[in-house]
Amino acid sequence: MSAPVDPGMSAPWRATVLTLYPEMFPGPLGHSLSGDALTRGTWSLEPRQIREHGLGRHRSVDDTPAGGGAGMVLRCDVLGAAIDAAAGPDDARPRLLMSPRGKPLTQARVRALAEGPGAILVCGRFEGVDERVIEARQLEEVSIGDYVLSGGEIAALVLIDACVRLLPGVMGKHASGVEESFEGGLLEYPHYTRPREWEGRTIPDVLMGGNHAAIARWRSERSRALTQARRPDLLQRDEP
Repeated sequence: MSAPVDPGMSAPWRATVLTLYPEMFPGPLGHSLSGDALTRGTWSLEPRQIREHGLGRHRSVDDTPAGGGAGMVLRCDVLGAAIDAAAGPDDARPRLLMSPRGKPLTQARVRALAEGPGAILVCGRFEGVDERVIEARQLEEVSIGDYVLSGGEIAALVLIDACVRLLPGVMGKHASGVEESFEGGLLEYPHYTRPREWEGRTIPDVLMGGNHAAIARWRSERSRALTQARRPDLLQRDEP
């Protein structure tokens, strides 16, 4: 899934994904910035089929929930074996379970992951995962939003993309990864480019005046105003 890496280079950021649908990867990660970086060997991707550790002739991976209820649950023995085969005891990468009940994924968490060796991502399906494997394999549950998806694959794609774009050399300018929404605790300011006037709407004069201090003030004010209007909860986090 990636090009050979020059032995003189630092080790690439490694993503191992445990899934019932490995054909979903790299998907969109094979294009644009992440795809170019994957080809260059800046990061590597290893999708692994959980069903390879399934039970019986049909490689069963799930069973009915204890206590009754709708749906099926991923078995702890199957998923535990899949995790053990993917990551040895010396693998320092965090083990992440994509789950709607997990801690919300933040830009700060993404940056911390990008600065590490990579991640092992477990993509749940059905009604959920047996709690015992979460505890025994120390899985960190991560959520990309307050909604439920059909499985963890799309969430894993989101997390990987957010991390890969921050890796050294992936984006053209370092500032591109710093002056963004959430990096400073605020939403990003509005952007404009040519033409100067379009359908009666013009670029704010301050952005065309060449006064960098005034531009910085305007951007800061707009960031705070947008955050107050759309995500006031972000401002509340900064309050004592």
